[in-house]
Amino acid sequence: MDPAVKPRPQAKTWEPARPRAGLVVPSGVAGIAGPLRGLLARWALAEVAPGRLVPWLAVAFGFGIVGYFTAGREPAWWAASIAAVIAIAVAYAARLRPVGFPLALGVAAMAAGFAVATLQSVRIAHPVLQFTLSSVTLSGFVEIREERERSDRIVVRVHRLAGARNAEVPERVRVAVRKDTAPAVGSFVEMKAHLSPPLPPLRPGGYDFARDMFFQRIGASGYALGKIAVVTPPIAPTLWLRYASALDGIRESIDKRIRAVIPGDRGSIASALITGKRDAISTPVNDAMYISSLAHVLSISGYHMAVVAGIVFFFIRAVLALVPSLASGQPIKKWAAIGALIAAAFYLLLSGNEVATQRSFIMIAIVLLGIVVDRATLTFRTITVAAVVVLIFAPEAVVHPSFQMSFAATLALIAGYQNGLPGGAFWRTNADTAFGARVALWGGREIAALILASLLAGLATTPYAAFHFHRLAPYGVVANLLAMPVVSAVVMPAGILGVLVMPFGFDAVFWQLMGLGIDWMITVVLWVTSLPGSVGRIQAFGTGPLLLGTAAILLLCLLRTPLRWSGAVLAVAASLWAATTPRPDVLVAADGQAAAFRGSDGQLAVLASGRDTFAVKEWLAADADARTVKDPTLHNGVRCDAAGCIGKLADGRLVSMAQSVEAFEEDCRRAAVVVSPREAPGACSALLIDRKNWRGNGAIGLRWVGERFELSAARPPGYERPWARPPRVADESGAVAPRPAARDATPRTDELEPGDSN
Repeated sequence: MDPAVKPRPQAKTWEPARPRAGLVVPSGVAGIAGPLRGLLARWALAEVAPGRLVPWLAVAFGFGIVGYFTAGREPAWWAASIAAVIAIAVAYAARLRPVGFPLALGVAAMAAGFAVATLQSVRIAHPVLQFTLSSVTLSGFVEIREERERSDRIVVRVHRLAGARNAEVPERVRVAVRKDTAPAVGSFVEMKAHLSPPLPPLRPGGYDFARDMFFQRIGASGYALGKIAVVTPPIAPTLWLRYASALDGIRESIDKRIRAVIPGDRGSIASALITGKRDAISTPVNDAMYISSLAHVLSISGYHMAVVAGIVFFFIRAVLALVPSLASGQPIKKWAAIGALIAAAFYLLLSGNEVATQRSFIMIAIVLLGIVVDRATLTFRTITVAAVVVLIFAPEAVVHPSFQMSFAATLALIAGYQNGLPGGAFWRTNADTAFGARVALWGGREIAALILASLLAGLATTPYAAFHFHRLAPYGVVANLLAMPVVSAVVMPAGILGVLVMPFGFDAVFWQLMGLGIDWMITVVLWVTSLPGSVGRIQAFGTGPLLLGTAAILLLCLLRTPLRWSGAVLAVAASLWAATTPRPDVLVAADGQAAAFRGSDGQLAVLASGRDTFAVKEWLAADADARTVKDPTLHNGVRCDAAGCIGKLADGRLVSMAQSVEAFEEDCRRAAVVVSPREAPGACSALLIDRKNWRGNGAIGLRWVGERFELSAARPPGYERPWARPPRVADESGAVAPRPAARDATPRTDELEPGDSN
């Protein structure tokens, strides 16, 4: 052995390796590198100290579920289960290895998440409608009733579906009905209905409504034709349906009482805060809530749950403290915690049991149970347990904006308070000084806490709001600072007292007080919305920047040492990545009825919008375009006749929408791209997107790259999931056959490259 190279001593702590013999290292670099490496090593050791890796298990578990949703075809449940068992066994075998055990445990958590998501898909497997049924007779029990601004909506558990021919009968269908005609939950109804398959993504990389409906166990959607008849059920309702009916009856009675005392948007918002019924809020106010970053008030989550549990806990403990024998001899604090837990559980059920509410209840329950058993609760461990429990029972929540934004905001707030927000080290150090006294007297601490909490929650949820809704909230801090004190001090306490005294008939005064506070909140959001630049639009980007932004949030929040600032670097990289996302030159709807192209001004122009403008609205939002579907400039540069429409791309090439058979001959000769809701009668020298293409691929985006178009499809070739099976059509005789396989929409198969559908 070379005497210049000494073996590394066996020690429990890490020390930097010495340079090899013969390797020339400048003295200045060596002098800096040694201490730097030692500093990084100490930080790394601090980050893997006992208990510090626990939150990362929830991250790994969720990442495994994300892996399930990115698969191109449905994984085999047995393969996922075997992989999870093997990974867990390896982790157990490596339990004594200081480095191998955390790594093996992380892999096991990812494998377990992947397996849980796969098994969930198997557990809830149900038929999904594959083609449109124009008029069928539907009968079944109403399980969910939703009141909306212009119509109502019900979810029916299907008992009988007549006239469906060879279609698979879904277990549940969602049906839109005329305003104020939705039957009560638990009713057995009969109606004529128009049913369609669940809505696929409206653009490549867009939100998958069909996936969302699949995990809600809904196999079709549509609308009622004519009158809905409530009849005597041929079978007895299940115990769960009876429970749902009773609970909905309570929610409905509270909702009607609130809106009878305070009508309009005030009553709708008040009902949303108590019962979770927020669909009746008018569109202008609802949009203003989102633009001003106060939409979180409408989604019952940690804030609402904490207020309910806190008020009940304080009230019970205060009342029991009035009895000296109880206060001195009994654990009234524990009794109050149990009472608050019961109240929180009732609020969870009453408000609709959404993901954000589940997470909040689990966290509140852990805190209250910690009081009962005299154990302190660790906030990061609390949110870890909440995340794992939610994902075990509803793994599909990981791709839902509610879950992502709720957990991101909560994680940021916990990290902020542990690192110096009001109530942290700075305020404890200066509490007894003259400065601290003046700050406390003027409420400076509370104002600073509200501002900083709004900033933290807003920054943490920004990537998800931008990804899902293509919006930012520039004045979110202002809106929260003006509205949240009133919501906390007036609206929520009045609502809780209103529910408590409602059985005795003295609730009207509390609803009116609640309405006054909501009036102020509506005034604030409408004022903020009117400010210049209040709508921060951002163009759509892929899942890559979103995942990188999520990694940035995790590093910034979960790490304690200066290593956490590496998350800031990732955040900047994610922002740059998102900002440089290329935009499509041509968009085609999943039904071929609508199409748009990017003109010489860089904006989208609509060739055709079909009967449903929903896809066009999504395209404009994803393009950060403030225009509405009624804006006449959407058709700039478009010329139409009876045969179809035609427009020019930025480079002067033509894009055609062929509506008739006669249009194909000329358009295929002159245009670079031909789009049609029909099937082309023959060969076409242009790039062709016709019925054969969009039937198999769904929504399609085209982007000119180099010397050819790059195609992105919402349903790429070979993609097959329970919510996106190979499509089928019904022929004139009623027989059902597979739809024609999708082919490259080009004369030569090498002219298209598959793009990133994410």
